[in-house]
Amino acid sequence: MLLEVCVDSFESALAAQRGGADRLELCGDLLVGGITPSPFLIEKVLKLDIPANVLLRPRFGDFLYTETEKEILFKEVQMCRKMGVNGVVLGALEADGRLDKPFLHDLVAEAGPLHKTFHRAFDVCLDAEEGMEEAIKLGFDTILSSGQAPTALQGASTLSQLQKKANGRITIMAGSGVKSTNLLELIATTGLTAYHMSAKRTVDSPMVFRRKEVPMGLPMAGEFDRFYTDEAEVRKAKSILKGK
Repeated sequence: MLLEVCVDSFESALAAQRGGADRLELCGDLLVGGITPSPFLIEKVLKLDIPANVLLRPRFGDFLYTETEKEILFKEVQMCRKMGVNGVVLGALEADGRLDKPFLHDLVAEAGPLHKTFHRAFDVCLDAEEGMEEAIKLGFDTILSSGQAPTALQGASTLSQLQKKANGRITIMAGSGVKSTNLLELIATTGLTAYHMSAKRTVDSPMVFRRKEVPMGLPMAGEFDRFYTDEAEVRKAKSILKGK
């Protein structure tokens, strides 16, 4: 049973490692679903004793990329391979919702021996089973999915179907809303052996002076809230998975 923890800071990466995670998905700005992290953050996290797969996504939003964004993504794959990361986390769609096979083929080829995960762009593709078959043909090792539902628990039926149809050809990894409190139900209903969680906890900023009337970004998050991986939650989740 594999536990991957999604992190967007060195502090969270360290907490995930201490909690017993098997692997990291390293990204930037987890609050918006994750984007490509700073190469300096990648460099810092690679000093830890835990495999790190790096999410490559040029911006928040949909997965239909411009030619410039594609150029950037391709160069980021090259960068990650040179840096010696464990894997890359990729995804791209056509306007009709199908996988952007020509572009993904190029990314997978450039990634070479790195572990390749198709990220949650999969959950907004046109057809889950068709998308899975295409991901397998392209050479992906893992699909991160909530079963095309808001959470993995809500998409458990689809995840179970994908797991059966995959028949060992690719790893289906449940993500979105995965917690220690619902892992047993997810295992029982999906039959999956890989799980992805962020295990976030909110920490109040140490800032004393606060100009609260001047927002700096997202309206759904307080300017003085920080989000870090909860080491205890990771430990609980890993303990559950070890028992199965």
